[in-house]
This record gives sequence, structure tokens and C-alpha cells, in this order.
Amino acid sequence: MEYLIVKWLHILSSTFLFGTGIGSAYYMLFASLSRDTRAVAVVVRHVVRADWLFTTTTVIFQPLSGFYLIHLAGYPWTSAWIVWSIVLYFVAGACWLPVVWMQIRMRDMAQQALRENSELPPQYFRYLKAWVALGIPAFFALVIVFYLMVAKPM
Repeated sequence: MEYLIVKWLHILSSTFLFGTGIGSAYYMLFASLSRDTRAVAVVVRHVVRADWLFTTTTVIFQPLSGFYLIHLAGYPWTSAWIVWSIVLYFVAGACWLPVVWMQIRMRDMAQQALRENSELPPQYFRYLKAWVALGIPAFFALVIVFYLMVAKPM
């Protein structure tokens, strides 16, 4: 029974991680492309909040629950699907950390533009391009991790 509970929590957590990421990316990208300072300020503020509430907690929980499941199931740590899952998880994390930093800066720029009743600065859109460029490999890395988590190819 313990294995099933941990597995359910692991799947639920991965759903929060992936769902928050894809939802936040969608809304932040299209709000940003609208160039509506008010909309951008609101959406980016909520994206930063969602990252702290959902993404950060699941980023921590995922490897802990995954490692515990590996232990409970008795899978060898050297299994290719486990090694690749870990590597790709780190790839996604390496993309996510600078994205978090950029989102905070973008939030601050949008709030300042809103206070000053001005347009978003060019730096905002430079960050947006880098944010998208980092989001793409992170997205595909997690899609592959999802496959490996489910299929466990030997």
C-alpha cells in the first residue's frame, strides 16, 4: 500500500509541476505579446507566485518521491531510464533556474511600467526571448521524463 500512495503522490506532483509550467508559460507568453502593460503586470505577478507555490514545491518533491519509489520497487539505480530521467530532470532544472530569475525581473519591470504608465522596456522583451528559448528544452526534457516514468524502458 505504501508504494501506491507514494506513486500516487509522485504522479500528482508531476502533474502539478507540468501543468503549472505549461499553463504559466501560455498565459505569460500571450499576455507579454499583447504588450498590454496592465495585463502583463497582473499575469507575470501571478506566474512568479505560482512558481513559488507549485513549481518550487514539486521540483523538490519529485526527486525525493522518485528516489523513494526506486528504492521501494528495487529498480537498479543504473537502469538507463532512471539515469536518463535524472539527467533530463537536471536539464529542465538548469533551464528553470534562470527563468525564475528572469520572471522576477520581468515582473518588476512590468510593475514599474504600470506605475509610470509607460510601455514595457526593451529589456523585458530580451528577457522574454531568453525565457522562451529556455522553456522549450525544459518542456521537452520533462515530456521525455514523463515517458520514461511511465514506460520504464529497460
